[in-house]
Amino acid sequence: MTTTTDARRLLDEAADPKALRELSGEELDALAQQIRGFLIEKVSAVGGHLGPNLGVVELTLALHRIFDSPHDTLLFDIGHQAYVHKLLTGRVEDFGTLRQKDGLSGYPSRAESEHDVIENSHASTALAYADGLAKARQLSGEHDRAVVAVIGDGAMSGGMAWEALNNLGGAPERPVIVVLNDNERSYAPTIGGLADHLQQLRGQSDDHIDWLVKTGPRAGADEGTGGPLPVAQNLFELLGFAYFGPVDGHHRPSLEEAFRLARELERPVVVHAVTAKGRGYEPAESEPDDRMHTCGVLDPATGAPAKKASAPSWTSVFADEMCALGDEHKELVALTAAMPGPTGLAKFGERFPDRFFDVGIAEQHAVTSAAGLATGGLHPVVGVYATFLGRAFDQVLMDAALHRLPVTFVLDRAGITGPDGPSHHGMWDLTLLGAVPGMHVSAPRDAAQLRELLAEAVAYDGGPTALRFPKASAGEDIPALERIGPVDVLHRSGIADVLIVAAGPLAAPAIEAAEALQAQGIGVTVADPRWALPISPELTRLAARHQLVVTVEDNTRHGGLGAALTRALADTGNATPLRALGLPGRFISHGNRNDLLSQAGLDAEGITQAILRARAQEPFQPAKER
Repeated sequence: MTTTTDARRLLDEAADPKALRELSGEELDALAQQIRGFLIEKVSAVGGHLGPNLGVVELTLALHRIFDSPHDTLLFDIGHQAYVHKLLTGRVEDFGTLRQKDGLSGYPSRAESEHDVIENSHASTALAYADGLAKARQLSGEHDRAVVAVIGDGAMSGGMAWEALNNLGGAPERPVIVVLNDNERSYAPTIGGLADHLQQLRGQSDDHIDWLVKTGPRAGADEGTGGPLPVAQNLFELLGFAYFGPVDGHHRPSLEEAFRLARELERPVVVHAVTAKGRGYEPAESEPDDRMHTCGVLDPATGAPAKKASAPSWTSVFADEMCALGDEHKELVALTAAMPGPTGLAKFGERFPDRFFDVGIAEQHAVTSAAGLATGGLHPVVGVYATFLGRAFDQVLMDAALHRLPVTFVLDRAGITGPDGPSHHGMWDLTLLGAVPGMHVSAPRDAAQLRELLAEAVAYDGGPTALRFPKASAGEDIPALERIGPVDVLHRSGIADVLIVAAGPLAAPAIEAAEALQAQGIGVTVADPRWALPISPELTRLAARHQLVVTVEDNTRHGGLGAALTRALADTGNATPLRALGLPGRFISHGNRNDLLSQAGLDAEGITQAILRARAQEPFQPAKER
């Protein structure tokens, strides 16, 4: 009988996928148990995506036993379900550094391992990667290298996934294996016609899904593979795929047999594996909202957060204000792309269920559906992570803005997000939205301004608006000395030497920098434009009264507030020099939010030093490379 010590040994020895193929069934069961315990221990210490990875333990073991990575290519969509893959490919020792500065990424990382082929952490993309890889393998004659894409049922709702299925199913000569990890959820329960169809497919078997044990192997509509054929073709078969399933995603022998058969067919195949998110950890299994999709530091014994936040988050302030505005504005509706909780719209959905729409992981559809709602006389609010809005830029531009429709986009996780890394930093939204005619973008500096600016956006019917805030605590309110048009003056000292124009929550370090400069005899004004884009004439007139203008924003310096104010000053014939401070134009790795802002020169010390260099007419000094 395998002991706990043996199981720990198995985890250490399984760092090479080839070692898995030498283990007995009993050892593999012990290894699966050990992996779950290891994940609970390590993720609870640093935070991360716990629920999704507890659900794919047996699935990942089976993949690595049947397919020879990296000779065969394993793609994970999205990459937050790849923790077990990391453990089985040599990263056990480093797992305690997960999502920490200079530590392991929370997603696949090409820099970490040859087993990580794509670094995708935006959903619904892996099938398109698989299509391209299969074409490349066909052209190069590498017919012995399997291409396998693991995609969740939530991610399968995205438009890119359907575009890829259309291409994959229409190419029977290119063998791509699609592993549909069906746990009935993304963050929230999967919705729509696809979810209903998968439910019908799951209904073909009992609660302990094991189609191989009950019927013998089959391959959809193909003959000669044994076992009875289904009464009617399912959606995947109609698209040109062979179909295996439903398969019990926690019964490794069934998974292995399905993967073997899928490989032997040498054609596009869907293996439909049914799993349970949070499997083996009661606090995750019983968590009603997202099965601990993601968590902070917690007590592993209870699943409770290790400490409570000292101040409300920006997201929670937004959630409360949306409900208050919903009472005042009967025309207010809200949309989310499968993320009601993370974007703060869950409360609105509970309060006004008829005015709340979850469209699944489909940002493009969310934006154009919102445009349709606005065309119908309503005022939609689309809650979305800042980084994900880029996926729907064409719809923002051509469907909302072109028609001057009153759609409000609330961009959570704007600026530096911290441990989720380059794919999740919301550092391009000001650049993108600044190119949209008629778009007004606000950046609240505190909770009071979030409430005020959201109310202004909802009341505006002349075109699209956006409001951006970070993943952080809102902090204390910062009162204004005076308001000039839309612009709040937050600090004024001495003569008009320097004007600091600070976007959103960077107002706090800007004020701190102003006080440090004041101590050196430099007169500084700090202004919060409130509506960062477009530039207001009041802001340009204020800038003209100073000898130097410095903008501070948690957007890339290539575009955004600094670039827009530079153009506005030039257009008015104002020659006041401007120094734009912001995030560097490169992909920023994961780490602590405050540390990354400091590294980019966006803390009080960095702002102070940048102003001193600018006043001395020294060249701009970019943030240090990591």
